[in-house]
Amino acid sequence: MERVPITKEGHAALKKELQHLKQVERPNNIKAIEIARAHGDLSENAEFDAAKERQSFLEGRIAELEYKVANAEVIDPTTLPKDKAVFASTVLLENVDTGEEFTYQLVGQDESDIDKGKISVSSPLGRAILGKTSGDEIIVQAPGGKRNYELLEII
Repeated sequence: MERVPITKEGHAALKKELQHLKQVERPNNIKAIEIARAHGDLSENAEFDAAKERQSFLEGRIAELEYKVANAEVIDPTTLPKDKAVFASTVLLENVDTGEEFTYQLVGQDESDIDKGKISVSSPLGRAILGKTSGDEIIVQAPGGKRNYELLEII
């Protein structure tokens, strides 16, 4: 079984979503299927087809979340070393060309949200940051061209 690295906040969010799907969305969808069935002929019943399609989506997402929660390796950022950037580290970067500074936390795909300063370790910038230390130069090939950053600090 593959361990899924995740922060404490990300793990809690996955558990919350899983609980919501199981306790709210699934029962609501079951009711929608029952109501659609009561309308009669299922061969031409768009409501029934939509509810069954939704059920398939819900069951798939529930299975995915159960796997991730069961195989989660919760990483506490406060216990991480500050000498190099690793999963769950928070880093301060400076765009060498513009002087603009950015603070990002390196997280998994499920947690990434650029608006909240969380970038995926599998993104081009996230991959480039991993393993770097303060003072290191980071070069990323972005769609708009090459970007140069300096890792100012691991917070």
